[in-house]
Amino acid sequence: MAKLIVYYAHPGHKYSHVNCKMSRAALEVDGVTYVDLYADYPRFDINVDVEQQRLLDHDVILFQFPMFWYSTPSILKEWQDIVLEHGFAYGAGGDNLAGKTMILAITAAGPEDAYSAGGYQHYPIRDFLRPLEQTANLCEMRFAPPYVLYSALKAPKVGEVEPHVEGYRDLLKSIRDDRYDFNAGGVNDVFGYATLPIRKES
Repeated sequence: MAKLIVYYAHPGHKYSHVNCKMSRAALEVDGVTYVDLYADYPRFDINVDVEQQRLLDHDVILFQFPMFWYSTPSILKEWQDIVLEHGFAYGAGGDNLAGKTMILAITAAGPEDAYSAGGYQHYPIRDFLRPLEQTANLCEMRFAPPYVLYSALKAPKVGEVEPHVEGYRDLLKSIRDDRYDFNAGGVNDVFGYATLPIRKES
């Protein structure tokens, strides 16, 4: 079994349309470590020793968050700034994360076609995630394609929340059970959530 940790970051958790249900699903999956960064560190007093040990103890690091101004919520950036230290995560002697995997589970308010050259966001969503992808590269981690829900604010009205949450639960279980094919990557289906490249048991 893969050792999976989920880092959840949502400053407006109680107002969430989708992430609150995703986080509840993550809590319910046995064998997965779950960390709510805003709950654990309401004053942003992140414990570097604790967080670095968590990274050492896990094989797959999943960050779950809503897109905030084309980036992560602020606590996740703070976490990166102080936890991924030189000599620990990168640089001379900083190979502790080498070979581990980073994957994102994100929600975006805009529709999928907005994240394209012809859309009003002008770029695919992957472009906005390049800083995280390069962070993974610098730390010698594999960066897996993200699990994305577009049009998240409208999702409750059109019945997309439960399928997405169920897909998220399946994602976590398949990673935990070493059935997730990271090399295949995720693709978005017509509902805007990722179909999962899960290796079936023979």
